[in-house]
Amino acid sequence: MAERQGQAAPDAVLTRIGQVVMLHHAGDREEARHRFLGLWAEIGEDGDPWHRCTLAHYLADTQDDPADELAWDLRALTAAEEVAGDWPAERAGVVAVRALYPSLHLNLAADYVKLGHGEAARTHLRWARGAADALGDDRYGEGVRAAIRGLEVRLGEPPYR
Repeated sequence: MAERQGQAAPDAVLTRIGQVVMLHHAGDREEARHRFLGLWAEIGEDGDPWHRCTLAHYLADTQDDPADELAWDLRALTAAEEVAGDWPAERAGVVAVRALYPSLHLNLAADYVKLGHGEAARTHLRWARGAADALGDDRYGEGVRAAIRGLEVRLGEPPYR
């Protein structure tokens, strides 16, 4: 009915992911990781790519081991590429994933820094910069741009506009 009134129907999986994100932000990292993994088991490796992208993106932040964090961030990027490549351009996930690319690459750059892989970190930092035009002029966009600038300083890279 909501779709007939011009509104998108709520996405139950994204709602559940959002609830776990709030749990994580409230400080319960272990429980958030446990619940995210339960959602991952439900969605599966072949589930909706937008769900997998979103879930893996947040699941990476709950990892204790930088190599595990990298693995989840790579899953998020792979799923994002499926969203961008396979879905009709008018689907909401395609628009959203374009705005997520800077953060996905920024997270990968940070992962590679933690693992001591400077060149891979610089590559993903450049990709984050290149994708940053898709960011809005809002709190999220400013936060990602600020994080890009912070990582540039850390890596001794030329500043991002």
